[in-house]
Amino acid sequence: MEKVWLKNYPEGVAHDVNPDQYQSLTQLLEESFAQNAAQPFSVCMERWMSYGQLGELSAALGARLQALGLEPGARIAIMLPNVPQFPVTMAAVLRAGYTCVNVNPLYTARELEHQLKDSGASAIVVLENFAGTLAEVIDNTPVKHVLIASMGDLLGFWYGRWLTFAVRHLAKMVPAYKLPLTQGRTVTSFKQALAQGRAMSFKSAPASPDSIAFLQYTGGTTGLSKGAVLTHRNIVAAVLQAEAWFTPALGKIGDIKQSNSIAALPLYHIFALALCLLTIRWGSHMTLIPNPRDFGGFIETLKKRPFHFLPGVNTLFNALLQHPQFKTVDFSSLVSSQAGGMAASAGTAKHWLETTGCPMVEGWGMSETCAMGTNNPVDSKEFSGTIGMPLPGIEIAIKDDQGESLPLGESGEICIKGPNVMSGYYNQPEENKHAFTADGFMRTGDVGIMDERGYTRIVDRKKDMILVSGFNVFPSELENVISLCDGVLECAVIGVPDEKQGEAIKVFVVRDDPHLSENDLVKYCQHNLTGYKRPKYIEFRDELPKSNVGKILRRELRVGK
Repeated sequence: MEKVWLKNYPEGVAHDVNPDQYQSLTQLLEESFAQNAAQPFSVCMERWMSYGQLGELSAALGARLQALGLEPGARIAIMLPNVPQFPVTMAAVLRAGYTCVNVNPLYTARELEHQLKDSGASAIVVLENFAGTLAEVIDNTPVKHVLIASMGDLLGFWYGRWLTFAVRHLAKMVPAYKLPLTQGRTVTSFKQALAQGRAMSFKSAPASPDSIAFLQYTGGTTGLSKGAVLTHRNIVAAVLQAEAWFTPALGKIGDIKQSNSIAALPLYHIFALALCLLTIRWGSHMTLIPNPRDFGGFIETLKKRPFHFLPGVNTLFNALLQHPQFKTVDFSSLVSSQAGGMAASAGTAKHWLETTGCPMVEGWGMSETCAMGTNNPVDSKEFSGTIGMPLPGIEIAIKDDQGESLPLGESGEICIKGPNVMSGYYNQPEENKHAFTADGFMRTGDVGIMDERGYTRIVDRKKDMILVSGFNVFPSELENVISLCDGVLECAVIGVPDEKQGEAIKVFVVRDDPHLSENDLVKYCQHNLTGYKRPKYIEFRDELPKSNVGKILRRELRVGK
């Protein structure tokens, strides 16, 4: 298939990248730590960490992990929020020759048990706030070594001690737990592990391009989650692809090392993880937001200093816009408002541009593709309603159920090929048989249409499509239209059984204007949607069910939660 998108690439963006310029992601990390030792890497609660400190701390922790006698490539789970311990642990695991298994700290015991067993994790680094969940299931998992972190461990001696005390005893955010010391299991505090590691010899373990860097588990919103096998080459490719794509934005900043990226999305999620690794590649710094749901505190952090990159999901952008203090933020340095993780709505994009002067730029990707697979040009002046073009070195094909590529303009499954695409799901041979087409493209499950410019528009997930009297209706299209109705804050569309039509359309709406009535919304839909696309049922709600990364969960709406 002709790569029609290349003719429409922004000026200065390379058509391909060379992930083989690095032997491994570890080499990229080591290079950045050495070159940028004096540069700031992160700021969290106004406590700074330099690249030199990140290198020293990760070497100490890496030495302590090596002293456990783990086999090369051993899986080490990381169950931490956006605090400095996360990047230190991630770098330590990779530099010591092991595999990172990112774990959502808000997992239930059942979800945690599945991931630890499925990945075969032999060690875990966990914030003490979530150790109680681990204690419930640890005897049913292969975990033999536990490192317990506290909130203030890396936030300075006095402030860190005070914060840990406040979290434990004032906010009472650390439930009582007891981790059984059976079968040779060890439990060590994070600070103790660092102290012990400083007295040990650390040997950076070489990794090959095909070594596993991350087992990145899918969201698991349907059934059990699966671990996407992301190799060192996959991750390096994704970092270089993102760097190439963001080239047009860099001229607005000057020295990229002075840029500030906002890490509000959780680092255990592939979207924010990619931002973290791109930051390291640039030698710039990031602002860690441990609790982005505290929107008042989040906004106060944005006021502290200029910020340049703000990635988010549509619900995060929407929530910020609704806060009365958001308009008091200085947006003059913001060069990229990167939207991903879920469909971005035209309504939110319109309000975001009006408020910040910086367009929301929508992209698309998956855990399986190391975050971004496609993106709109970062120098776009307005919201396009598409997911943009394939990034350098990536191919997108629209295919039918038999794996045959369809002509431009026809609807089919979005399939992707490139050096950033996973090698498969961990220990899932049957899944892997169906995950790829005969010509090596990964099936994504997203339904889309590519136009003559190489831009792709997602019409929906296959499983979310609604069949109304023989017509295909895609919820994301309706949600995009309804979100533009005055008085609508958020909405979600599902199909419900209907004797006459097969399925009927139901929309759930969160209002920002209490005067918006069902009749108002009906009239709006009559004016903006053809007959078979108009909702038959409308339900107003105070909020919509969402995953921990802000995706609206249509599945829960279907079962009435």
